[in-house]
Amino acid sequence: MDLRQSFVEGMSRAATFVSVITTDGEAGRFGVTVSSMTSVSADGEGPSLLVCVHHLSPAATAVLKNRAFCANLLNHNQQGISDLFSGRQKPEAGSRFDAVDWRAGQGGQPLLADASASFECVLKTALLWETHYIIVGQVQAVQLSDHPEALLYGQRSYRRAVHLP
Repeated sequence: MDLRQSFVEGMSRAATFVSVITTDGEAGRFGVTVSSMTSVSADGEGPSLLVCVHHLSPAATAVLKNRAFCANLLNHNQQGISDLFSGRQKPEAGSRFDAVDWRAGQGGQPLLADASASFECVLKTALLWETHYIIVGQVQAVQLSDHPEALLYGQRSYRRAVHLP
């Protein structure tokens, strides 16, 4: 197994939570499923988080132009939304946003209904690293739902966290 194959296999063994990054503004409304969203800090000028989006994704281009986005942490019952925004599933008609319940947040970014948490951000910095943009956003608002159980992805399938005694 070469280094890339070993890396991909090793990373498939890490369970990560699933988020849909959404954006709306001058560049249009877009969304994409990612498994690389994480907290940077709760301190400083304000809380911040980091997302990685493939450089060829229309959502990445839109986030950079719109200068804002929302990181929607999906709840464990939202596999269909993950599949829709990853491109695994096509909407029956219209856009992906026509197929889901959402509303505009305080800053106008799309918040997905029933997401475990939605973090509305302004773009602070972005770096193109080979094939992906590393995007850091400063959180302006957080919406929490009544569904705190996050959707996980690991070992090439959806998972849910269970409490260990």
